[in-house]
Amino acid sequence: MLLRWNSLVSLGDSFTEGMDDPGPGDTYVGWADRLAGMIARQTPEFRYANLAVRGKMLQEIIDDQVPLAISLKPDLVTFCGGGNDIMLPNSDPDALAEVYEVAVADLRAAGADVVIFTGFDTRATPLLRSLRGKIAIYNAHLWSIAERYHCRMVDLWSMHALHDRRAWSEDRLHLSPEGHQRVALKASEVLGLTDDHSWNAPWPVLEQADWVTQRKADLKWAREYVVPWIGRTLRGESMGDGMAPKRPELLPLARCTEENYQ
Repeated sequence: MLLRWNSLVSLGDSFTEGMDDPGPGDTYVGWADRLAGMIARQTPEFRYANLAVRGKMLQEIIDDQVPLAISLKPDLVTFCGGGNDIMLPNSDPDALAEVYEVAVADLRAAGADVVIFTGFDTRATPLLRSLRGKIAIYNAHLWSIAERYHCRMVDLWSMHALHDRRAWSEDRLHLSPEGHQRVALKASEVLGLTDDHSWNAPWPVLEQADWVTQRKADLKWAREYVVPWIGRTLRGESMGDGMAPKRPELLPLARCTEENYQ
């Protein structure tokens, strides 16, 4: 099957950069690289760029990445942003959605097909479950934007497979390699590359830890990951400060194998 997309540019933050899905050296693979590999296996002369940088706020993504993406003239763009903004105490999902819509309109006007992503359902994550209301409001706007601009939607909120802790890395903020693979499979289904629903395959049965062990793990997680994140936020710092995109140009993908992208 030949696809109509010969080029893909992915925009966003750490989710799209690929944390925490280790790649060669100090790089990450992630769902976007995995999706690119899936498309490349079906599309001759396919080219791919990934402009995402960890820690970026939505306005930074729009200011730094969207103009570059438009200049590259891709057939397909994946655009995910706003998650870091939502985590801030005074963030406004309605205002964020207005900013997001302008960027989508610009990408569509440039001729690219656009894939957008809802936010995750955080009900299973301590401390973050309080954000569910804001995420739900933001998601409702994103669905409306997708309809108005004829975008494809990857609905992360409804991916129950991601409610399993094994879909997440130790910091519970970034996906594990298997979590990234499932998102890539879901995105490939949305694009019509597959219809086997393999992204939703049941996880192997896992014995649950007792309540005390789980609470100790929650406290350790808060101490090692949440508190430092709060500190960086209060200081106006970001993990992505001074970092460049890992793949800033539209270039052919090296030969993609199952070993590389699964």
